[in-house]
Amino acid sequence: MTKLKIGDKAPDFVGVDQNGNSISLADFKASKLILYFYPKDNTPGCTNEACDLRDNYNMWLEKGYKVVGVSPDSIASHQKFISKYDLPFPLIADVEKDIIKAYGAWGPKKLYGREYEGLLRTTFVIDEEGKVEQIFTKVKTKEHTNQILDSLKN
Repeated sequence: MTKLKIGDKAPDFVGVDQNGNSISLADFKASKLILYFYPKDNTPGCTNEACDLRDNYNMWLEKGYKVVGVSPDSIASHQKFISKYDLPFPLIADVEKDIIKAYGAWGPKKLYGREYEGLLRTTFVIDEEGKVEQIFTKVKTKEHTNQILDSLKN
């Protein structure tokens, strides 16, 4: 469960995307960033969320936002996921879970009464100054764009 709050400075990070390129928080200083953490490539909820952000990607760019996904999947898995669904934004392969843990998106989960550690689907909207503008811990995967837009209006 994230300990970050709205107004906090977003943790710096450096990760590697699906092409092996380095991506850091500093790369987004001139724009706002939708940094979303998701459990696994090619699963129903994660696919819905990625495709919703993909379908609204140009609108996000027009509003000055960049989109980056993060999961513990490998570079190869991300390449297949992006290719299959034509995703226009980078996905960071955080296999060691360093970024995931820095943002508090790793923790206890329950499924069918079984408790285990896993990725907690979470989205952070980060402003141009690197501060957390919004946090979503109850992500509506099929309507995530509208969920974010509604919160930004308020």
